[in-house]
Amino acid sequence: MFFTSSMEADRKIFDADIEVDKAHVVMLKEQDIINAADCSAILSGLDKIKKDGISALDTSYEDVHIALEARLIEIVGEDTGGRMHSARSRNDEVATCIRIALREELLNLMDEVHDLVSTLIELAAKHHETIMPGYTHTQHAQPTTLAHHLLAHSNAFLRDLERLKRAYERTNQSPLGAAAFASTGFQINRKRTVELLGFDSIIENSMDAVSTRDFMIESISSFANLMTDLSRLAEELILWSSSEFGFIELDDSYSSTSSIMPQKKNPDIAELMRAKTGTIHGALVSVLTICKALPYSYNRDLQEATPHLWRACDTARSCARMAEGMVRTMKTDKENMRNASGKGFMCATELADTIVRNTGIPFRTAHHIVGSIAKSGKIPTISVLDDLSMDIIHKKLSENGLSEKAIVEALDPLGNIKRRRVPGGPAPKETKRQIKVIRKELLIAGNDVGLFRKKINAASVKLDKVCKHD
Repeated sequence: MFFTSSMEADRKIFDADIEVDKAHVVMLKEQDIINAADCSAILSGLDKIKKDGISALDTSYEDVHIALEARLIEIVGEDTGGRMHSARSRNDEVATCIRIALREELLNLMDEVHDLVSTLIELAAKHHETIMPGYTHTQHAQPTTLAHHLLAHSNAFLRDLERLKRAYERTNQSPLGAAAFASTGFQINRKRTVELLGFDSIIENSMDAVSTRDFMIESISSFANLMTDLSRLAEELILWSSSEFGFIELDDSYSSTSSIMPQKKNPDIAELMRAKTGTIHGALVSVLTICKALPYSYNRDLQEATPHLWRACDTARSCARMAEGMVRTMKTDKENMRNASGKGFMCATELADTIVRNTGIPFRTAHHIVGSIAKSGKIPTISVLDDLSMDIIHKKLSENGLSEKAIVEALDPLGNIKRRRVPGGPAPKETKRQIKVIRKELLIAGNDVGLFRKKINAASVKLDKVCKHD
């Protein structure tokens, strides 16, 4: 029995199963498939089972659906309790329960990601002029600001939020009424159970309804994308908190000391987040592999996909929460960031651009000249540039419009940053605009989640009211 049992994974869908049972029974009564007395008795029995909790069920059964029905029959008798499963199969029942439990997980995760983006932009708003190195290939590249860097992460997480929303919309569709796969000869009302359970619509084809797990794959894929972005953030927090960088200090609550080296402060939470990304990527590959060659309609293989889903849900949500906490509580060292920005000739690109703007020579030629300065290790002055330009293009840049003042301005990191006012750039004026845009997008996302919850809650109130009336 252990080999075929799904009881452990079914703990996630216990409450959803009772809601599905109630909605189904109410619909059966309304359609005159069962009588009012049996409906009332079943609903009372389900209330008792919910109050007692899943721990009161007989775990020797292979899944929560059979265990729950068996307990109901113990309470109200088989002649009444045995009618609950009319016009239904475990196939459409479990698919419906998973979707109900998953949509709640998606909403909770959307809240966590929303909070993370809010925290990132609030921190960014304090650092519009906090200069730091920007990197390509993990090498000093060009100066930027901490605000610009944090907003890069914010935009990635906003896209994750949008993906979760789309996954929610495709999850919140009802398979109930599809029965085993060929629907049922009873004249049921599928739209009524949609209404009572807060779904947006039915899944039209009954064979597709019970056997598809694409909603599960899409959700875990969204988690995997989110975790990839969280892992990138974690990696930077790990690097930035090292002695080599010294840009930030993580709060003690997100760190640990060494068991042998008392001076150590290890970024444990960020490291675990980085590792847990592999857990979710593995869950995605597992579910894809389970589903990849299954013929229509239902196959027992699908039972093995569900534990991967719940593990991915729990992991993604906890990691998003940890990331928000780390960002919110970390300390930044502006001086170390600024000092690091003075290394590696990071204003080289702006110097080349300045030469182009002032002299009109091609950028590639200016790139060659500035590259020669970088290779020589000399300090860029007008005389040094003139000597190099004479060697390369046989002209003095000073005679073509370049001045010492323009060179000094090009080599100023903050001035360099302020020039980059194009949309998406690091100029303080532009990062302030970006924050306003993100705040608006967060407001819309938050309103969407609120509307999703409002619909579900309204359906739950309606179901409770109908059950009490019955």
